[in-house]
Amino acid sequence: MTSLVIMQIASALMQVSFFLVVSSANSYAQYLGGTSTFSGLVIGIPTAFSGMVLLPLMKYDQGGYRRPLNFACATAILGNVLYSLAYRAGFLYLILLGRIVSGFSFTFFMYSKRYCSDPRIVGVRRRTTLAGWLVLGQGFGFSIGPFLGGLLYKIGFSNSVFNGYTSPTWIMAAVWAVFWAVAAQLFEDVPTAPQPTPPTPSEDDVELHELPNRTEDSELDDLKRDEEAIETLVPSSTPASSSSQSPSRPHSRLRLPWRVRLPLSAAQLGVTATMCWFAMTSFFILGAWEANIPVFTGTPSALSGPFRYSPFAAGNFIAVGGAATIPFLLLNLLAARRVQDRHTLAVGTALGAAGLVVALAVLAARRVTVASFFVCWFLVALGFNLTSTVTLSLLSKQLPGEWNAKISLVIQYSNYTGRVCGAVWGGAGVKVGMLNYVGLQIGIVGIGALMFSTLWKQLKAKKG
Repeated sequence: MTSLVIMQIASALMQVSFFLVVSSANSYAQYLGGTSTFSGLVIGIPTAFSGMVLLPLMKYDQGGYRRPLNFACATAILGNVLYSLAYRAGFLYLILLGRIVSGFSFTFFMYSKRYCSDPRIVGVRRRTTLAGWLVLGQGFGFSIGPFLGGLLYKIGFSNSVFNGYTSPTWIMAAVWAVFWAVAAQLFEDVPTAPQPTPPTPSEDDVELHELPNRTEDSELDDLKRDEEAIETLVPSSTPASSSSQSPSRPHSRLRLPWRVRLPLSAAQLGVTATMCWFAMTSFFILGAWEANIPVFTGTPSALSGPFRYSPFAAGNFIAVGGAATIPFLLLNLLAARRVQDRHTLAVGTALGAAGLVVALAVLAARRVTVASFFVCWFLVALGFNLTSTVTLSLLSKQLPGEWNAKISLVIQYSNYTGRVCGAVWGGAGVKVGMLNYVGLQIGIVGIGALMFSTLWKQLKAKKG
């Protein structure tokens, strides 16, 4: 239980680390000579490098979680320190380097998801519930992160080392150091089952029995049973007449492997593709809005007239919208044991799509107000957080347990793709036009809706 709590806290801290710089990244980048698009790159780039490091790390983890946890803590501390030192050095690309190193720690996003669906320790009916706790930590992260970042920017701290731009990451580095010290003492890794070694029998233990004579008829009977077993697993594509020739060669026995491994069916491949698409979609849209809100509300334009927000105000706007989703995410935890994952997916997609359609309508009519824009952000945040709850849990219920590491990996790479592309798209939203910015997101959701509507029956899985 303690290890599970540590995994959940680590995931929440990574969410805070990811979103902590959202509210002030645009101002920090511009202060050092960058642009709004560059700030979107700063927000989204960590996950790109996280994806590069993930495969080598999986060869090093030995199927456990302690080594990846230590790696995540160390790189989180170093990345936050480098990001903080960029102000003192006056070097724009040092904030990018700091975020890249922080991205190495975000490899643990995959491990936290894998832990909560690991068949060695988690049953099928607990996986969606534990995934819900991860998403609750996600909601906590994108509420607390932007709020603290904006608050510390507001306070300022007139110092060349510890100031409004750098104080959030200095504090986060200290938090990670404390967490690492506690986790190193309390975390217990998943036990690996030792391979049983058969005892060596002595001469006294060996009892000999007379073997019955095996006739050609008995061998033919065994051959027929083997063929029947194969036909039940793999339907034969050859005519029935061809099988009648096999008894003429009794010594050409068909050798069966101990375990027949069948490829994924078309339905399973479709479900896998659908879950990967929604894993990408959820984080693309969430990342785009989180990167776009400080830029859109802080850039004078005809559409953003009611805002003129500072990084502090933009951070509060993001945080309040995220905090408003938390009661509903808690309700989702209670409902996880009673509601199918595909229903959660449909409800989340519908809520998020409703927020995007309202945003498009408000922007097209040039009637953007604080209230209308907040409602759009709330629906988007709630809907796609709910959607991200079920992507891995649903897939893990439909595929064998030994596939857990592979499906965790493909879902995480889908998340990474969405985070990187979404953050860059959000930073460039004002430049490409807000209608185009929202329109692309609606198109992506539409493709996903078509996919899960087609595979609705195949998406059915156990509750919980």
